[in-house]
Amino acid sequence: MLNFVRTLLTGRADTAQPPALRHDVAAPAELASGGASAFPLAGHLHRQHGYPIMDWAAAGSWVDALAPEARAPAWIDAERAWLLHLRDALGAGFRLAESDRCLLLSALEDHVANATLAFMERTLKRVVLTLDGIAEATPWGKEILVVFDDEDSYYRYVSHAYAEAGEFAASGGMYINGGCGHFVTVRRDLGAIEPVIAHEMTHACLAHLPIPLWLNEGLAVNTEQRLTGVQGSVYTPQELRSMHLAFWGEQEIQEFWSGQSFQRVDDGNLLSYDLARILVAWLAKDWAPFRDFVLAAHMADGGAQAAQAHLGVDLGELASALLGQAEAAGWRPAAHAVSASLPA
Repeated sequence: MLNFVRTLLTGRADTAQPPALRHDVAAPAELASGGASAFPLAGHLHRQHGYPIMDWAAAGSWVDALAPEARAPAWIDAERAWLLHLRDALGAGFRLAESDRCLLLSALEDHVANATLAFMERTLKRVVLTLDGIAEATPWGKEILVVFDDEDSYYRYVSHAYAEAGEFAASGGMYINGGCGHFVTVRRDLGAIEPVIAHEMTHACLAHLPIPLWLNEGLAVNTEQRLTGVQGSVYTPQELRSMHLAFWGEQEIQEFWSGQSFQRVDDGNLLSYDLARILVAWLAKDWAPFRDFVLAAHMADGGAQAAQAHLGVDLGELASALLGQAEAAGWRPAAHAVSASLPA
């Protein structure tokens, strides 16, 4: 962490890291691999708010038709091609840089881009090690980070990840898993990019699991704090405790289990992340059964059956006890529509 921040402040790149590969080339019109039919990008890139959005299902079908040994390289070619088109849409100054396992699209200065890629590489290894047996690096493709220059362009881009129009909570970063998982953030105080990378890369490494959103976010927040030491709250623990006690009821806790409370634009958003952090920290005290719980948990029931089977815990009773409620009956996760999207 200190080396990364020192680089951002002084402009000195980590000389132990190999220089990033730059892609200062034109965005391709098609993808080709061996004797297979070319994949025309123009027919599979649609524009939303001026940004090219790839039809990843079509790209996946093209890749699946290739020889087995050609599929992984072809998928990375598709990622690069899409990012080059996005680079052109974002405008002058944006560049695509690449390291062994990561791709970075930004207008960051070269030495900062190099430091960011190096941090991404280290963080990927640390997330997989920290969440042993749970997190997995992307089997195909690379970890992708897009750094937008301002909040307006960031929010215009991420709007395509929401199924409906409306008012949404503010965010400093987001993991988008629309066929090609990638995470996005805004260029502001660059020292703040470290926890965003740790948080969103955790989501990327959990994307293979159908876990409920509260569990996904709880793992991401705890991993972010463990890897960066950043706590991220403007409130004291006592203030947060009072806010929790005043906010949560049976209706709100059902929104939490389903994932809907993470989309709130009031204090419920902040309290959802904090409650997820508290629950995961409490449940993960014994790693082996917790790992089995995470691997078995499903968003359809908020993880209730897996918690009972592997941890001997009734999630409703646990949440109600932690939040000072005497009755747990209406606090147990209900099996109904759930939110699988990741707001931040």
